[in-house]
Amino acid sequence: WGPSSAMKLKKFLLRYYPPGILLEYEQNGELKQKSIDFLDLHPDTDVDVLISQILAQEPLVTESRRPQLVKLIQKLLEKQEANENRNFWLFKILRAHILPLTNCAFNKSGDRFITGSYDRTCKVWDTTSGEELLSLEGHKNVVYAI
Repeated sequence: WGPSSAMKLKKFLLRYYPPGILLEYEQNGELKQKSIDFLDLHPDTDVDVLISQILAQEPLVTESRRPQLVKLIQKLLEKQEANENRNFWLFKILRAHILPLTNCAFNKSGDRFITGSYDRTCKVWDTTSGEELLSLEGHKNVVYAI
């Protein structure tokens, strides 16, 4: 570890699920990330104690970042409270691939999504109606990523 391997924190990225903060930092001219998970975060969490633990355990985060951490953790707590009263239910069952799915991804607006499958196809769907909009065939292998 010499001066060239020094790590410099660039920014925090908030992750709502699972709750945590990603640290984006630079080391040897390369951008890297590491995460701090808050799997036990709940409304009764003492934010000051949590931040003191982070400062003690994570060399990238200094005392000058405490106000930023307070805001980020408060955002996570607010999001948890907002989601507490949500109810989820089965909306629709789609059975269109011959073999099981490998993944699924929604577009930004959430009105469409795409599925990939072991059957070597991808299908684009309308989220509300469940209608298949497009079938992409001809992949030479299982579709592992979209």
